[in-house]
Amino acid sequence: MNAPDAPAPRTGRGPDDLRRVSLERGAAPYAEGSCLIAFGSTRVLCTASVEEGVPGWRKGRGEGWLTAEYAMLPRATHTRTSRERSQVGGRTQEIQRLIGRSLRAMLDDFRFGELTLKVDCDVLQADGGTRTASVTGACVAVCDAFAWLVARGRLATSPVKRRVAAVSVGLIDGEPRLDLDYGEDVRAGVDMNVVMTSEGRFVEVQGTGEHTTFERRELDQLLELASSGVRSLLDAQARALGQ
Repeated sequence: MNAPDAPAPRTGRGPDDLRRVSLERGAAPYAEGSCLIAFGSTRVLCTASVEEGVPGWRKGRGEGWLTAEYAMLPRATHTRTSRERSQVGGRTQEIQRLIGRSLRAMLDDFRFGELTLKVDCDVLQADGGTRTASVTGACVAVCDAFAWLVARGRLATSPVKRRVAAVSVGLIDGEPRLDLDYGEDVRAGVDMNVVMTSEGRFVEVQGTGEHTTFERRELDQLLELASSGVRSLLDAQARALGQ
């Protein structure tokens, strides 16, 4: 029997290294909060818009709401992808719900009046990790949007109690790896996305045995690897926000 192939090398980084991360605040100057985030070659423009009013099911409570949308530009990938005009696809719905849940975890309550914060995450270039980059960049945009409301006297204090960040991990030929690019993602026997708070608590763990099953020991390894990566991303957010 032939020996299994060794995991493909990662150019310039080890299995527990993030890709180069950058966060550019104010990238969309008309939005109340915005951040252009890059995880390696993956680039996502995240904007947070403040709108008067709330969905009908929340009216009359004196509380606000936060929701998110996600989209990929047609040439964000190697071949053109059609725009989702009349109906949002299942994958897109799942991702934007993940982003919304993650960002709402930044708040303890919605006592900021009947305002809606609408977050848009538009993928400009995709090379794996678009949902994790979206969560991480959108967090910065949300912080700035609430700071905008405070600066204009609409709120006494920001309702943001903690930040959130997300990263992917996976097993490739049995080797745990952090922050998978597209080439690694399609090869991964196990693929996982982990969202955590700046308090070190988990918001969401999405893990799937794509081509194989995995043991509890391997799950623990992946969660530890993800936790380390998220801590680095939270540090990058803090630097971007001047905290």
